[in-house]
Parts: sequence; C-alpha cells; structure tokens
Amino acid sequence: MAPRKIVLASSSPRRKSLLEHIGLDFQTDKCDCAEHLDEKLAPRMLARRLSREKALSVAYKHKNSIIISADTFIEFKGKILGKPHTAPAAEKMLGLLSGNTHKVITGFTVLDTANNKMVSKSVATLVSFRKLDPKQIKAYVKSKEPLDKAGAYGIQGLGALLVSKIEGDYYNVIGLPIGKLAEVLQEFGVDVWKRYHA
Repeated sequence: MAPRKIVLASSSPRRKSLLEHIGLDFQTDKCDCAEHLDEKLAPRMLARRLSREKALSVAYKHKNSIIISADTFIEFKGKILGKPHTAPAAEKMLGLLSGNTHKVITGFTVLDTANNKMVSKSVATLVSFRKLDPKQIKAYVKSKEPLDKAGAYGIQGLGALLVSKIEGDYYNVIGLPIGKLAEVLQEFGVDVWKRYHA
C-alpha cells in the first residue's frame, strides 16, 4: 500500500508553522467552506462540527490521505467571537476582552480518506487580558495583526502584550493543540516521533 499523504485543510500560516515545528511532512489545501457560528450549539460541539466540515470539504480531492482540519474561536460571556474583518470590529472585540478572561476553543478533525475513519476533538484554554486603554487598542489594531485572528489577537505576536495569564494549552490559542493532535494521529498510524526512533 502506498504511504498516505497528510493534508492540512487550512490556509492559516500559524497552523502550517505548528505542523512544520513537529516535523510532519504534509501539504496544504485551503478549505472554501463558509463558517456559520451557530450559537445554538454548545461551543465545543460547534468547534468540532466546523472542523469536520472543513475536512470533508477537501476530502474528495485527496484519496488515500490523512486530512487535518481545525477551527478556532473565542467564547466570552456566552457569545462566540470569530475573526474581525474591519478595524472598528477588531477594536470593539478587544474592548470587550480588555481586563477580562475568555475561553479559546479549537476543534480539530483527523480524517482518513482511505477508510473514512474520522475523529474530532476540542480543546479549551482560558486567557486573561490586561486592562487595555483605548490608545493601546488602537495602536494594536493599527499593526493589522488582529484582522485575521479569532478574538482579534495573536498570542504569538504583539498580542502577547495584551495577555496577563493563560491556563491550558498555549498552542491551542495559536490555533492547533499539537499535543492532543499528535495523540489522535497515533490512532491513525502517524507517529510524529518516528524519525527520532533508533
């Protein structure tokens, strides 16, 4: 049997970088499905569902492959916050999160297109923000970093300056809980440690 290729169903440079960081050999395929943040679903269930939709949307193009997909958003006071698309939306989001604690939720899916085996998981991390003044928020938004990120910040960039505390998986906040993902990949016969075994 030919070795299965691994496909990341995402155009996120951060997710791509995390998979490269752990030494996976993979290719990317952008998912074109629209994200509907259905607030009637429990947040972790919604994250898993969105990640499944992404995996299934590219699966038909990749026979005998392992598809990895993920979706990340913020839950704050019962509301789901996705990615802001304008500077005013980013400022509003950051104003809400300022001085408060929110939950970063990532759902991810691993799908084997050879046998249709699919596993979806979700991980939640608590992140507390410092109290930000309006000038800091405007300066951060001016950097353009917030515009393609859930919750309007990137913890691995300038957004680190906004954070006072984190409880849980740091990589989950970036967009992919790679420790939990590695456990699931093992179930699919993908050993991220393989190249280091004697």
